[in-house]
Amino acid sequence: MKKTQSKAFSNLVISIILLVFEIWAYVQTLSFKVVKNAAVQPASFPQFMCLGMMVFTIVLLIQSVIKLMSMKEDDPLAAPAGSINFLKSKGALAALVVIALCIAYVALFEVLGYVLVSALIAAAIMWIIGKRDFRQILLVSIFVPLLMWLVFYKMLTVNIPMGILQPLKNLVDMI
Repeated sequence: MKKTQSKAFSNLVISIILLVFEIWAYVQTLSFKVVKNAAVQPASFPQFMCLGMMVFTIVLLIQSVIKLMSMKEDDPLAAPAGSINFLKSKGALAALVVIALCIAYVALFEVLGYVLVSALIAAAIMWIIGKRDFRQILLVSIFVPLLMWLVFYKMLTVNIPMGILQPLKNLVDMI
């Protein structure tokens, strides 16, 4: 089998693509506003995350190059890479659906608000990944976004859009 059809080669390709994206994301953080007299800047966390991802991507890149240079026929990474044909691969199709859900999340965030849109998207993703216990789906998809909103709103004083659940915010303000 050709090395260009192996899992090691696909790891090399994806590591290059990821590295380009991570460098682009890091460069984008350089344009964030600087807050005077603040130890932690708005760009600090995104830059830290980008650098962390770059480290792991570079490790994957180096491993892939080494593996491609020394690969033998019986090596597990010499096996043919999986297909990303969306018609044949349920995993690839599920990934596309999750990407579409993330786009819907961004589009509906202001209208429906954080809690409601997070609950809906979380429930949908849990269903897609194979969770079928309705109690678990309901509990996690409702209480996790609600708890996160309470932490950000009450403890960290971050105002997150509530959308049509604005009365809930007004109720919490009375407490």
